[in-house]
Amino acid sequence: MSSEPVPGPPEADEPSAGRTEPGQPAYTGGNEVTLLRGGEALFPAMCEAIAAARHDIFVASYIFHDDPAAQTVVAALVGAVRRGLLVSVVVDGFGVDATWPAVQSRLLEGGVHLALFRPLHRWWNWLQPGQLRRLHHKLCVVDAEVSFVGGINLIDDRFDLNHGWSELPRLDFAVKVRGPLALAVHRTARAMWTRAALGQAWREEVLALATSARPLARAKRLLVRLRSSGRPRIPVDTELRPVRAAFLVRDNLRQRRSIERSYVDAIRSARHSIDIVSAYFYPDHAIRQALREATRRGVRVRLLLQGRWDYRMAELAAYALCDEMLSFGVQIHEYTAAFLHAKVAVVDDDWATVGSSNIDPLSLLLNLEANVVVRDRVFAASLRQEIEIALASSVAVTEESVGSGPRRLLRRGFIAWCARLYLRIAGAAGRY
Repeated sequence: MSSEPVPGPPEADEPSAGRTEPGQPAYTGGNEVTLLRGGEALFPAMCEAIAAARHDIFVASYIFHDDPAAQTVVAALVGAVRRGLLVSVVVDGFGVDATWPAVQSRLLEGGVHLALFRPLHRWWNWLQPGQLRRLHHKLCVVDAEVSFVGGINLIDDRFDLNHGWSELPRLDFAVKVRGPLALAVHRTARAMWTRAALGQAWREEVLALATSARPLARAKRLLVRLRSSGRPRIPVDTELRPVRAAFLVRDNLRQRRSIERSYVDAIRSARHSIDIVSAYFYPDHAIRQALREATRRGVRVRLLLQGRWDYRMAELAAYALCDEMLSFGVQIHEYTAAFLHAKVAVVDDDWATVGSSNIDPLSLLLNLEANVVVRDRVFAASLRQEIEIALASSVAVTEESVGSGPRRLLRRGFIAWCARLYLRIAGAAGRY
């Protein structure tokens, strides 16, 4: 095997994707989108794409655990480096656990370019601005041609960091996208790695900028590297076939509300059905109002939440609004077969989304998130079928199970107070 890096494709100016309003999905055609359920489907597909890579690979993940399932991805990444490819991995500093040093060692020894996003090595790291804004992406992109986007961390489906091993895998989803949209994923993953790497070596970067013969040109290149993929210029099939899809990110710059707006617009335009699966559910006023208006129009709205909660506060937050949702006519179900980590939705017959964003304040106002929105009947039908299967392993939430009276009101007030306090500490802009 050659040890020389394989040159990547030239960075040419791609045709514009057309003008869109800020936060609006920029759909592209010519994409092949495949739904993947759980790491059991995702990891082999990722490893296959990595094995066929020719130029570069970028991976961004909130969690990268050391278990046999994740080790297959490590082996694939290291193998790509041995073939001379550029491999870059960024992991969130809060998402790493006690097994991270072992994963880190294998990746670094294998030649992988590794970066931690906002690491928390010391207690005073928490005092730095923005530490509550975490990298929540789950992305992998190969050669800017094949990408994987979803809610699945690099951890075995049957292992939970808080509860250990379980018999059944958690419910989670991702998509494999082949086509023009992968370029937008590539730019975002590369930007996240660059931001994390620069955060670790900012002194060297500033020194290089100050001593550069062409400081203005270097500064412009640095700004391009740090930009997220807000409105990517990517090739567009004018007929938008075979699959129209858009890549949405939530950042703390220009795309603060893009994923939330996509949800609200889809709900408001729903004609007959809305199915939402969210691991953590505490929607803001805009989404609650959109759901209420949908039920008034006669739209069937179903919500699938965790039945085996991993965090007590998340359970309290979800139940704080269950009575309101039920009063609207929303059907609420709890998934009881295993843990639920999915963040997906289907509206009518041709709108679907899969990604990392929950419907709660952390995802909609703080964390860096990434979703794919697909406008395709075949894909929407496949995701709705998976939701139907999950609903068969769930139990309905009723007004009796939610409870009533002063105790419920106190609980709701307490959750609202905690949410406002957390958002204020985190410096979130705007009302929720």
